Amino acid sequence: MSTAEYPGDLKYHEAHDWAKIDGDVATFGITWYAQDALGDVVFFDPPDVGATVTANEPYGELESVKAVSDLISPLDGEVLEVNDDVVSTPEKVNTEPYTAWLVRVKLADPGQVDSLLSADAYQQLLG
Repeated sequence: MSTAEYPGDLKYHEAHDWAKIDGDVATFGITWYAQDALGDVVFFDPPDVGATVTANEPYGELESVKAVSDLISPLDGEVLEVNDDVVSTPEKVNTEPYTAWLVRVKLADPGQVDSLLSADAYQQLLG
């Protein structure tokens, strides 16, 4: 993906993570901006299935040729699934940031979704 894109059906966290909400389950990933800033992603260190994630706290790491970056959870919950495809081919995060999701989480409080940004608000944050 060569141009910046921020799908309107997602919610965004100011730490450049996105969440796709489906009832009380959220799928997390990183935004186009985040993958662009990281450069070529070479490693994804995910949380364990069953682990608890806390909003605004790290839940895993992405390593690129430039840096290691914490993944910040946009919401509280329990990890239901890790995307093994991204574990084995982490570079997909660069080419497909919105289909190369990282984890699926059962939300502890679905009302927290209201604290996240819309696509328009996220883009305004980026300037």
